[in-house]
Amino acid sequence: MKDNNEPMVGVMTFTSNVFMSNSAKQPPMNDRIQTITLTFNEQLDVKTVSDSVALYTIKRDGALVKETISFQIDCDDKNTIMINNQMVRTFTGGEAYKIEISSKLKAVTGATLAEDYVGYFATNTLFNFTDIPDLNNERSQIVIISDLHLGIDDAFAETVANKQALASFLNQVKTSPHISELVITGDLFDGWFLPMEYDLPDTQDEFFDGVAANNHVIVNAFNDIIQAGDIKVTYVPGNHDILLTEADVARILPGINQARDENQGLGTYVTGKNSEIAIEHGHRWNIFCTPDPISNREITKNTTSILPPGYFFTRIATNSLREGQPKDTTNTFPIVNPPDQTDVSQFGYYVLWRIWQGVMELLPVYENSAEKLIKTNIDGFTETYAINDLFPYENEAGVIDVKLYKNMQDTWDERQEINGIKVKIPYIEALAKAATFDFTDDQAQNQFFDLDASKRIVVFGHTHVGRVLPRTNPAGEKTIYANSGTWIDRNPGYPTMTFVVITQAKTDSAIDTVNLYQYSNEKTITQWCEGQAIIQ
Repeated sequence: MKDNNEPMVGVMTFTSNVFMSNSAKQPPMNDRIQTITLTFNEQLDVKTVSDSVALYTIKRDGALVKETISFQIDCDDKNTIMINNQMVRTFTGGEAYKIEISSKLKAVTGATLAEDYVGYFATNTLFNFTDIPDLNNERSQIVIISDLHLGIDDAFAETVANKQALASFLNQVKTSPHISELVITGDLFDGWFLPMEYDLPDTQDEFFDGVAANNHVIVNAFNDIIQAGDIKVTYVPGNHDILLTEADVARILPGINQARDENQGLGTYVTGKNSEIAIEHGHRWNIFCTPDPISNREITKNTTSILPPGYFFTRIATNSLREGQPKDTTNTFPIVNPPDQTDVSQFGYYVLWRIWQGVMELLPVYENSAEKLIKTNIDGFTETYAINDLFPYENEAGVIDVKLYKNMQDTWDERQEINGIKVKIPYIEALAKAATFDFTDDQAQNQFFDLDASKRIVVFGHTHVGRVLPRTNPAGEKTIYANSGTWIDRNPGYPTMTFVVITQAKTDSAIDTVNLYQYSNEKTITQWCEGQAIIQ
């Protein structure tokens, strides 16, 4: 029988300064670890420490290599163990670790852990252009930039003030001993952000050559990287450069790699040691930005015409932003009455009308909406259009119709099929969520992680909202979505001059890491958000 005067032996718990999980598939990222500090809820029995804690590095083949570690009990806090590596230096970046704490570890009261503890964590590989000892002199970093929006005329282009910084950034990329790839994820040249009244050149080649000439410092910097041959440079199409053809890119940036679908204006670049990385612009799933090879064929008489409605939206937005989004306009737009919702086609037109109404409330212009102002001469379009040509209207018979993008609501599913959208998006949802960046970000899960277990990292641009987010695939493995942001001069509410860095696992290491950074005019680099790691 137990003596009632015998002290009760409790159960120990602990906290750590290192983020850990109990899943080998999902080790949390830690930016920098000098010392692992484990703080228990009771004073420890020093004699039990050294045989009760073990640390292992996880190698690419899954093998565990036991680390030589040193222990120290905090002089001022006997509840705390401080663990260092043998050299008492910062733990090597870009590694996955396993820590074991045995229930043989005891408190002076005799208390133990309820059971053996096993935890997993990863260490980040931080980025600079010159010296990263943790990379063992390997070229293992992929730099991803997007949404440069280089324009044909600095009088209205979105990227003017940041061009010098961009050139400086690219010059540093060129000399980096760690970078293996540079990926341009769309919207390199901007063929959309033009005033409505802008006179386009006679040919598309002439337009893009003009953009290149206006941004020759940036083009030269890209060409210097390509010609040096140490870094693979890849271009992926975006929506603002949807008409930039393979031949255009090859002419302006000779020797560059291009990742393109069979159809113009889309592409996915797959890279990584295990083809685990998928990179594309992100406009494929946006009803206003993904190619439209159907709606305007009667107007363009062109079997290759693909300009989506976002092109005309952006032309209008250019004027609105240049005019300061004026609120004292007197424009009137077509009036449409709500149809019977059972008439899916007519109701689809009505929802489109509501969307355009909201657009013009957000981006009003001084120009008369009924006046022919939007000059084209592009992709088979030859007329000058009015803003109202984009608005559905009721004809004399009370039937809703539209001039541009006729029957867009009825052909959306066919358009998705042509554009390789694997998980179809309902028309109303596609309209309602087109302007939300979360909708685009979510397609990394819907169109990649949920469908293909081999894809562990997906990077988009398009939204201008740089971020790095952990995700999980159906197999329970950690995946990572990142957005590379933008380099435009003004990006209200969000950073600009951002880029993503994927550090691939070193020869004998198990993890890839993903980080978002911001460049500055002072040539400094700032980590913008917490990085993430996946174990291979």
